[in-house]
Amino acid sequence: MSHIKSRKHASPARTVGHLATAGLVTGLSLAALPGLAHAEAPPDARTLDQVEVHATRGYKSEKSASPKFTQTLQNTPQTVQVITGDLFNQQGATTLTEALRNSAGVGTFYAGENGNTSTGDTVYMRGFDTSSSIFVDGVRDLGSISRDVFNTEQVEVVKGPAGTDNGRSAPTGAINMVSKQAHLHDAVSGTVSAGVDGQQRATADWNQTLGETSALRLNGLWQDSDVAGRDHVNNSRWGIAPSLGFGLGTDTRYHLNLLYLKQDNIPDGFVPTIGLPGWEPQPGLEQLAGHPVDPENFYGTRYDHDDVTAQQATFRFEHDFSDTLKLSNIARWGKTEQDYLLTAFMSTGGNVDNPLAGNIKWTDIDDLSSYTLKRSNLTYKNQENTILTDQLNLRADFATGSVQHNLSTGLEFTREQQKSWGLAGTVDGNWTPANLYHPDWNASGLSTHRTGAHNDGKTTTSSLYLFDTLKFGESFMLTAGVRADHYKTEYANAAVCGGRGGPACGSNPAGTVIASPTLEDSDTLVNWKLGAVYKPVEAIRLYANYALSQQPPGGSNFQLNESPNSANSINMDPQETRTAEVGSKWSFLDDALALNLALFRTEVTNEITGNNDDGYYQNGQKTVEGVEISTVGRITDNWSVSAGYTHQKTQVDKGGLLTADGSNNLTYTPEDAFTSWTTYSFPFGLTIGGGVRYSGEMHRGTDGAKGTPAFTKSYSVYDAMASYTVNDHLVLRLNAYNLFDKQYVAAINKSGYRYTPGTPRTFLFSADFHF
Repeated sequence: MSHIKSRKHASPARTVGHLATAGLVTGLSLAALPGLAHAEAPPDARTLDQVEVHATRGYKSEKSASPKFTQTLQNTPQTVQVITGDLFNQQGATTLTEALRNSAGVGTFYAGENGNTSTGDTVYMRGFDTSSSIFVDGVRDLGSISRDVFNTEQVEVVKGPAGTDNGRSAPTGAINMVSKQAHLHDAVSGTVSAGVDGQQRATADWNQTLGETSALRLNGLWQDSDVAGRDHVNNSRWGIAPSLGFGLGTDTRYHLNLLYLKQDNIPDGFVPTIGLPGWEPQPGLEQLAGHPVDPENFYGTRYDHDDVTAQQATFRFEHDFSDTLKLSNIARWGKTEQDYLLTAFMSTGGNVDNPLAGNIKWTDIDDLSSYTLKRSNLTYKNQENTILTDQLNLRADFATGSVQHNLSTGLEFTREQQKSWGLAGTVDGNWTPANLYHPDWNASGLSTHRTGAHNDGKTTTSSLYLFDTLKFGESFMLTAGVRADHYKTEYANAAVCGGRGGPACGSNPAGTVIASPTLEDSDTLVNWKLGAVYKPVEAIRLYANYALSQQPPGGSNFQLNESPNSANSINMDPQETRTAEVGSKWSFLDDALALNLALFRTEVTNEITGNNDDGYYQNGQKTVEGVEISTVGRITDNWSVSAGYTHQKTQVDKGGLLTADGSNNLTYTPEDAFTSWTTYSFPFGLTIGGGVRYSGEMHRGTDGAKGTPAFTKSYSVYDAMASYTVNDHLVLRLNAYNLFDKQYVAAINKSGYRYTPGTPRTFLFSADFHF
């Protein structure tokens, strides 16, 4: 029996004593600060900024909406990119994934594992999957769904360990969507769009004051859009997001925000990589060499669906005791339900002894029209995610002698739960395979049912954090943050015995549902970060930052086990991430244009190494090093720009190789990536613009698949936009995507059997109205 050589132990950095110490520090701060409410502000004290971000206009935002970032972006010693609504709406972006195209090297490059296809926002950033670190207004947003931006003011991309800000998180950062809120300005706006490939979408944003200090804001969405370049794939959704504000413009403000979003989509199983560069025919498939399938082909059936219901209720409270002391609280209940069925495939070939034994068959080896592909992998997801959280924050500006402090401290209590139910399907003789080159989605004969298998994972977290920025004169500041999280994860599951990956049946009949013992794991984690900023002149900031972040077992998927080769094992220590970053931030043209340069190094440790024969160890290590350059803002009053470039080197320092080609790299991470968008507005109402996106080649994962592409080629895509202001209330806009109709692989799955085709050339017409 193999076993773990590294035993579970209580690290000094994670003891309850340290949590108590952190609590004492914050408690003393809370006890001392109320006196500041009526105290005279220090001479150089900074007036507190409002959290509301609806006043942001253009591509450049001055600060994050999170109260944990007490400084402007220029004075923050970390890479934080804010993608404003003005930018992604001008591009015609409708989802979080599309908005993130404005951040170099951030994207959905991974299409799933083996027969399973990724759903929703499967985001990779700086070498690691960041899908479990997506937040809305600072609260984790659960579920493997696609997120719409109709109710989003801006998207914030925080790169580097975010454990001090959010608790458990992905190794290389987090993504925060800032919701729209009611404000004291009467306004009506919206967009109606139609595309040449069947895209149809309408959004509306209505804000109405209700007296001097109250307002109601209502955002609505309707969409019924085919996916350009893909047969049958469709995204249909509708949503409503009311926001009611009281006490606006006063010292005490209340916001009640609701969200209901319904999606009825036809999911995409993508297309086989047959005939693409890097593909080699297995025995029996030699005739297919040089004959790739049409990237528009759809290999699913009419049974396929992705039905999602997302609900949120958020109550926000803010009170200003004075210009230098502010208390805020956000409470949220949220639930996401997903019912998903995809008729997936694996385009494996046969073997030397029997070339017809694989998933691709033919009646005439020389007739390509006779080749068929089995619809053999029915992929189900019946899942529910819920969250209940309360986050209390106290922000204070004060001085101790000549040192100015901007302090943010708070408590968070969160309960997150993920439930899923097993489904199975049976087919009859009408369940036909798909023609490889001309598939028909009219297969029939499928019936589905719940198997009785289920999973139930729950994590309860109590958190305490403290951030402080110390300003020493006009030229130097020190930023420090510490966070203690006490978490408890509980996991129960039941599986059908006798099947692939299921438990042994023993004396039970095959197909019996067998419950496993409930597993628990709890600990206290302490994450921290330390940064410094030096201002040699007014327009330049030089900074350095070092941070520690941790991901406990089950932290990304609520699943625990006792397997010795899994990071979710209750016998494992948390994975640890350390990031060092140095850089400079420049301000030009009276702060209208920002230019940022960052050098970073991320080291992830406590990875699993070893094998069944020699045992497993928790001594693996992965490293990502790179440089990132970005600029955003206005060059002139009429010329706006947003651009970014990243170069990153990834490697496995200790542990087995991850890539199919045997290179010592991390998977689904382009070595070089570039993104840009620029527009120029003429005085007679015409605005023209466009951009280019480049992604370098990426290595896929390895799982023993033979003959499939081991990597994706690099690609460049050019987009363009033109709009005309008809009058003060109406703007007509034309977006053109992939102007040169470049065919490229946007994402590839782990085995390399299928890929996501890049969006072909398409056009979107929009009318933007506002009153």
